[in-house]
Order: sequence, then C-alpha cells, then structure tokens
Amino acid sequence: MKIVVLLGSPQKHGSSNLLAGEFIRGAREAGHVVSVIDTARADVRPCTGCVRCGYGGPCAQRDGMGSENGAMRGIKAQILGADMLVFVTPLYYYGMTAQLKTVVDRFCAFNGDIQRKHMKSALIAVAWNSDGWTFDALTAHYGTLVRYLNFTDCGMILGRGCGTPAMTARSPFMAEAYALGKSLKNG
Repeated sequence: MKIVVLLGSPQKHGSSNLLAGEFIRGAREAGHVVSVIDTARADVRPCTGCVRCGYGGPCAQRDGMGSENGAMRGIKAQILGADMLVFVTPLYYYGMTAQLKTVVDRFCAFNGDIQRKHMKSALIAVAWNSDGWTFDALTAHYGTLVRYLNFTDCGMILGRGCGTPAMTARSPFMAEAYALGKSLKNG
C-alpha cells in the first residue's frame, strides 16, 4: 500500500513528528511504501474560495499543490497516487495546525478525485493537555473529513500529555503509533 503522511508540525523534531516516525517505521516494516509531505515547509498558499476549480480542478493557484495544463505534479499528485493519508498534527487551539489545514483546504479543487479513491486514513495528534475532552474538536473535524472524503478510518493515536519530545518519548503512544503502522493490511 502507498501511504502519504501529512506532517503538520512546524517543529521538525517535535512530539507529533516523533509519533509519525514510529508509525512510519511500523508501516515500512509491514511492507508499505511511505512518503512524507512536510506541510509546514510546503509552498502551498491558502485557498481563496474563488471556486474557479469548480470543485473539480484545476486550482487557479500555481504552487506546491501542483496541477498545470492537465499534468499532475506536487502534493496533489502524491495524494492521488496514495492508498492512505495520515494526518499528523500537534493540537493548536484544539484543532490541526494552520499548515496542515492549508493543505486540507486545498483538497477543494480535487474533492471528487479523492472521494472516488475510497482511501484509508489515520490521525496522529499530540497535546500537552491530558483532559479527556482535549481532542474532541479535532476528532470531530477528522471524522467529518473521513465521512465527506469516503475514507476508511484505520485509527487515531491521540497523545495526551505529550507536551515535549521527552514526554512523548516516554509515553505509551510511541508503541501505539508503531503498532498502528505495523498493523496495516494491503487492500
């Protein structure tokens, strides 16, 4: 299976990326091909809501999402070439980072293509807070994406109390992220 991991953290060595690394290790050991898109460093501008794409593309913007003259390039091509998307983010004000959300918003120009693929998905997130409600808004948003884009959810790793990389490295979420990657089946 081809898996694309969308990293949303501006911190290259932060807690969410630690968990992503364990997920990737497990997925690769299980025989999957994994590529990573660092949304925090991607050349992707926010959706302007111009709707010139007609919700079917191409997007009017020319940036790292890619799609020019009918040729798919960039992030869009990687996403549409995948069987699974993994959304990775630290919790920023109870949602995903702006960097990851910018890429997700740009799905608008190729929603139909994503919906027809019936891809798999997963969510990996971390937060300093350990309260039971900490991830409610993020998981609701993720659940809406799963439903709208016809994804099959393969799981969520919600790293409560993972405020620093040291806290995360000592947490049970490292093993959970690895196990999620390792457990994925083809098809």
